[in-house]
Formats: sequence, C-alpha cells, structure tokens
Amino acid sequence: MTSRPEYYTPQPYDPYAEEEQQGGWFNSDGYLPRRPQGHEVPQGYHQVPQGYDTPQDYGVAQGHPVPQEYDTAQGYHQVPQGYDTPQDYGVAQGHPVPQGYDTAQGYHQVPQEYGIPEGYEYDPGAHAYQQPDGQPAYPGQTAEEEPAAPAEPGYHVPETPEVGWDMAASRRRAWVSRAVLLCVLAVQAVLSLRLANTAFQDEALYLAAGHAELQHLLHGTPLPIDYAAYFSGSPQLYPVLAAAVDDVLGLTGARLLSLAFMLGTTGLLYSFTRRLFNERAALAGAALFAVVQSTVVMGYFATYDAAAVFLLALATWIVVRTDRAPVAAVLLAVPVAVLAVGVKYAAGLYLPTIVVLALLTGWPHQGRKAFLRMLLLALGIGALLAAGMYGTDLMAGVRQTTTDRDHGSDSTAFLLQRSGEWGGLMFLTAVGGAVSYVRRSRMNESPAAQRLGNPGWRWRALLGLVLCGTALLAPAYQIHLGTVVSLFKHVGFGLLFAAPMAGVGVTRLIGAHFRYPQLGIMLWTATLCLGISQADWRFGVWPDSSKMIRVIDSHVDREGHYLASTPEVPVYYLRDKTTHRQWQGVFALEYTDKKGTYHQGDEAYRAALRDGEFDLIVLDGLTNPRVDAVVADAVKGNPHYRLLADLPFRNSSGTGHYRVWTKTS
Repeated sequence: MTSRPEYYTPQPYDPYAEEEQQGGWFNSDGYLPRRPQGHEVPQGYHQVPQGYDTPQDYGVAQGHPVPQEYDTAQGYHQVPQGYDTPQDYGVAQGHPVPQGYDTAQGYHQVPQEYGIPEGYEYDPGAHAYQQPDGQPAYPGQTAEEEPAAPAEPGYHVPETPEVGWDMAASRRRAWVSRAVLLCVLAVQAVLSLRLANTAFQDEALYLAAGHAELQHLLHGTPLPIDYAAYFSGSPQLYPVLAAAVDDVLGLTGARLLSLAFMLGTTGLLYSFTRRLFNERAALAGAALFAVVQSTVVMGYFATYDAAAVFLLALATWIVVRTDRAPVAAVLLAVPVAVLAVGVKYAAGLYLPTIVVLALLTGWPHQGRKAFLRMLLLALGIGALLAAGMYGTDLMAGVRQTTTDRDHGSDSTAFLLQRSGEWGGLMFLTAVGGAVSYVRRSRMNESPAAQRLGNPGWRWRALLGLVLCGTALLAPAYQIHLGTVVSLFKHVGFGLLFAAPMAGVGVTRLIGAHFRYPQLGIMLWTATLCLGISQADWRFGVWPDSSKMIRVIDSHVDREGHYLASTPEVPVYYLRDKTTHRQWQGVFALEYTDKKGTYHQGDEAYRAALRDGEFDLIVLDGLTNPRVDAVVADAVKGNPHYRLLADLPFRNSSGTGHYRVWTKTS
C-alpha cells in the first residue's frame, strides 16, 4: 500500500516573507493585529467605552480603539463620532491596499490617509489566519474550494508474488536445491569416512571370495569353496567388482566403492522424490536418509548391501521418471531391478513396491494405461528372474540364505525394539507425512496451487500406504525368521522407500513459508545424533585384528589346517599364504577321528583337538562364545598345543582377548 503525499499549495508572492514576522492586519485569533509588547496607545486613540461589547474571540481586544470610519462587524456597537483615530493610522501613505484583498464583513476600506501606527507593519502573507465559520477567504487562503487532484507519483511499487517460493520451475531454484543437496551428500560422506576398523568378517569373506572368483575367471584356478551354495548374493557380481578395486586400492578402496553407491542412492532418492512432490520434500527426505545408521555404515562397509540398495533406487527412479513416457519405457527398469536381486537376494522383497509404483506414478498422467504399465514391468521382471535363477547355479544360495533360512531365537519384542531404535524416528516422520498428505494434497503454499488439479485422496492414501508399508517389510520378515543378523542394513532398504513421505512430513512440520524451521532442525539433529552414535557402535562391534594378523603371519602356509573364530579375516589378509579351504570355523564341524569314529558338533571339536588336527587355533570369545569355551577347555593340558599369544582388544561391548595356540608336535 502507498500513501498519498501532502502537496504544497503555492501562495501569492510576498516581498516581505523573508522578514521577521511581527504582525499584520490580523493576528491568529481575530481581525486586529497583535500589539507589540510595551507599546502604548497612540495619541488620539480613545478607549472603547465601557458597554461596547465585542463577540467572543472576534474584533477588538479590550482596551483597543476602533478606528474612525470603520464599520464594526455584526455584533459590535457603533463607535461614537467623537472617537477619533490618530493620524497615520491604517495603511501607510503611498501604500495602497493590495488588489483583491477584501476587508472583513462590516469594515470599510481603510482610507489612504490613515497610516499604520508606529510599531505596526502591513504584511498580509506573514501569518496564517483563523476565521470563524461563514467568513470570506483572506489572502493566501482558499475557502470552501474543492481540493486540487493530487499529481500522479513518478514511480510505482512493483507487484510482489503471492509467496516467496514460486511454483514455476526456474534455473536459480534448481541450482540452489542442487547446492543444498551437495551439502547433504558432503555430510553423509564425512559421517561414513570417519568410521575406522579392520575388516569385518563379512567384508573379508566377500573380498576373499571375489579374489578367488577373479582367479577362476581369468586363469581357471579351481574355487576353494562353492561360494554360490551359501552366499546371499551372486559371488560373480559384487565380490568380483570389489576385489578388482581391492587389488588396486586395498580395503579402503573397496569401502570407497560402497560410499559411491550410497551417495548415488541419496542423489537418486532426491531426484525421484522431487518428481513425486517438490524440491523441499526431496531435500528433507534426502537429509534424513543420509544420516541414519544404515546409510552411514553401508557407506563404508565393503559388502554388497550398498550396491543392492543403489540398484533398487535406480530402478525406482526409472519407474518414476518415465511416468509420462510411452508405456513400454518402464521396461528400462527391468534389468536394473533383476540385477539388484542378483547382487543381494533379499532385494527381491522390494520388487512388489516398484511394480505398484509403476501404476501409481503413471495413473495421474496416463489413466488406465497405467495398469498396462504395471503389468509390463511385472512380467518383464518375472521372466528375467526366472531365466537367471534356472540358468545358473544360484538357486541353492537363494534357498539357504533367503527362502529356507534357519530360524533364530531372537524374540519379537527384541526385534521390534531394535527396528525402532534404528529407523523408528524416520518411519514415524514418514507416517506423519503420509497422513498429512492424505488430508491436504497441496504441496505449495501459493494460493495459485489451489486451482491446480490434485490427485484424489484415495490415490494419495495408496501412495502413502505403499511407501510407508515398505519400511515394515524387513522387520516383519526378520521377526518371522527370529534373527537380528543384518537387520540394521535391511532397515535401510525400507527407509529408502519411506524417505519421500518422511520429506513430506518434515515440510508439513516446518509449515508454509518456513514458519517453524526450528522443528525441522530439531528432528534432523535428533536423527543425526542417533545415526552417529549407532554407526560408531556398529563399527566397533568387531575387534581390531591387526595385532592378531601380525602374530600369526609367520605361522601359516599352504599346507596347514587352522581353526579360528572368524576364519574369513585371516583368509582375506593372508590370502597370499593360505586359502579358504585350509580354515575351519566354530559353527559346524564334522570329524572322523583316527580310529574311524564319526563325530559332529561339540564332540567333533574335542576329538579333533585330541588328535592334534589343527596347526593353529585363534579364538576371540565373541563370535560363538560357547564353542570357544569348548575349544579352550579341550586344549588345557593338551600336549599338542601351547599358548602363543594373548592379545587384548577393545570393542563396543567392552574388552576381550585374542588367544592364539600353535601346535607343538
């Protein structure tokens, strides 16, 4: 809004305006000039007789004479003839009354012969005049005139948009959002890179298997173990890629490969969330996903989980990105989705979500053709999966690690508690976002957004149900199996799909025009603190094995037979000296003693140690404490073994010891 300025009304030129204003024909209260202080009544002035009244605030003040030949205004008594006026009273001789200036009603023109008394000056423009109602205008004033129309201002205030965040896409907004995304990715990278420890047994297993597979592919070297029979992913895919990087950059390089996969996952999450909703929801969802424990740990963990979640994100991005394209374009996601399952079989749990998203994302733009889109994607994935499973030897691994996996003993309450700790905060945010999205579809606070056609509440409810429900698949499946193994990683798979709704939840929590930014900051900070503490704890679960490897390095060769709590670790670090075939773990053993008696379980370990079967024993007391105790008891007083080293270590649970025995004879 603008206010009209007060315009100045030009006054008639007054040659005396720059002189000191001392008086005029009228003062500010009436029609007679102000009398200078201390000025006596000039000679010839008669006092107005008592009984001559003047109107209130009008006319001659008490004690002032009325000049002769002046008529009094209405309400004044006539001045007697005997009252004379002094000489030189009135207008100075030779100074005419300015033309156009009228005297007040009831007064005659001042004769020229009347001068102005000493001390009085004629200055018709020197003062503003106050006039009673009904009196005519005086010099410099306009009475009862219509005010002049104000001049148009020389500038106009430009119109402002309805909101600060415009609905229309712009290059500036795109670059700003990308810059914020880069900051999110930088935070994610720093959180992952700050983790440090020696190789975990899963990392060591996949990298060692990858090296063996590379030797088999390149040189025809026989595989020491049929890895495909018990791996939860194809040993010819991620392990080979990671081993190739490990040959050049070592364990750090393999972990950096996982970091690249997880950074790519966050970038793809931002992209398809932006396509579903807008930049703010995309940035908020990516920021939450980047700091949860599973993302931080998988970003520096040389296992195939990071590669699998990246491929799932890529398949989802293709499905969302082709929502307006011809129906057949969705088939581009088929090989990517199948490759994700090949990398890790558990990724198949999330394929139904991708198939349903093909319907939901296509429905607003293609209508009933979206059903054909979903059908094509489902048939394509199913056909390619069937060809891959039955055309290779991977089916045994799928059954052992996924479909027919042994059930554990972890309780439902324990698994629910762990799931809530590792992903509950982000999941609740996603549920809140889904509920608010069902209630109000508008994703922009601009009033213009109300005029746009928005999807119906049923479509919105189904989208929220699919995305949030996917986050529950891994916990539900592991509750069915009764095991907490790998749950922290699988929770991250589900959070990838819940993240878009979590982004909506954050934007609704903050409010239109960033009304409550502190709430979003508090939520993200809480998620960040939980992610950092949980990732630090997770990366410290296993002990630092560097001292142990240095101790046993000189006691292994290509001929020995060795027992270890985690044989994968020395197999990886000492792969130039030993192979996987030479090492035995502490979970299952079948042994036939020298007398030909067959043993299994704990008795197999006792019999093998009585016979001096193993050339080296390495126990950590963590992997399987019960069997470790059986082995430690069996070597006490055993003449075949002596204690080589007792190496203390510290992990997330406290302190422990590596105990190493070597064979004496």
